Amino acid sequence: HGKPVGDEAADGKTLFGVLASGILGVTGYSMLKIAEDGAGGVTCKSISKIERKGHPTPVVQVFNSGVINAVGLSSTGVERTTSELKILKDKSDAVVIASIFAGTVEEFGETASMIDENICDMIEVNISCPNVADEFGLPFASDPKISGEITRVAKNSTKLPVIIKLSPNYPNICEVAKSCEANGADGITAINTLGPGMLIDVHTYKPKLSNKKGGVSGPAIFPVALRIVYDLYKAIKIPIIGMGGVTEAEDAIQMIAAGATLYGVGTGILYKGTSIFKNINAALDNYLAEKKMKYEELIGIAHRI
Repeated sequence: HGKPVGDEAADGKTLFGVLASGILGVTGYSMLKIAEDGAGGVTCKSISKIERKGHPTPVVQVFNSGVINAVGLSSTGVERTTSELKILKDKSDAVVIASIFAGTVEEFGETASMIDENICDMIEVNISCPNVADEFGLPFASDPKISGEITRVAKNSTKLPVIIKLSPNYPNICEVAKSCEANGADGITAINTLGPGMLIDVHTYKPKLSNKKGGVSGPAIFPVALRIVYDLYKAIKIPIIGMGGVTEAEDAIQMIAAGATLYGVGTGILYKGTSIFKNINAALDNYLAEKKMKYEELIGIAHRI
């Protein structure tokens, strides 16, 4: 489907980076900007069948080593988002990834079937949002059996490759990944935000988020994300998109060495801007040249040393 992530750009720089869902992934031109700045794959903000409001503001707060958010899965719906994704598809060579979520197993299949296979190249199935428990209960990513069922239903509802986005908040994440793999998943995205966490305003003494609690992202969670990617590489054979706190080239290199086929960036854009992809890609190319190493040799090398 289109240009594979990992091909070389016109300027010779590799395109091994993927924009994480939820970061500048709402409008076609914001996603196009990311592609033009070096992302090989662009994931839209997670969408549902129909529009959702999400939580009232404030939904995002920055702290000294990361970000906490409780957007609440606001969604423009499949129909409106498809028109935005078409802009990205028509004007770039980036791999277009539609991230979806739903409230029931069946609804995941219904939503996956609505994704336009002529516009999108992959579907990311988000089963791990940590801040809508009051509406949906525990994230589906907490249960290997249900995660497998969702994977199977999604796979049966589309011809597109299906990748499953997992939560770091449960110690059985490798079992969940194995269940997804056994039910046909083409890849795993790891990880979603950590938490839930909380911040309190020292003047009002109220939580800073309207939802009180939210998912934590950014540099603070990088060591956890790296360890999970390392564990997943040993547990499954399908590709992993490794993300969670990647802000520097060294972070991306560590993710790949731990077993990620591709690196992902989300909150890192808030720290380094959209040029983060070009900068990491250039540094990664230089690193491989200095080491006289092929990219494929770097994947999972920490397990072979």
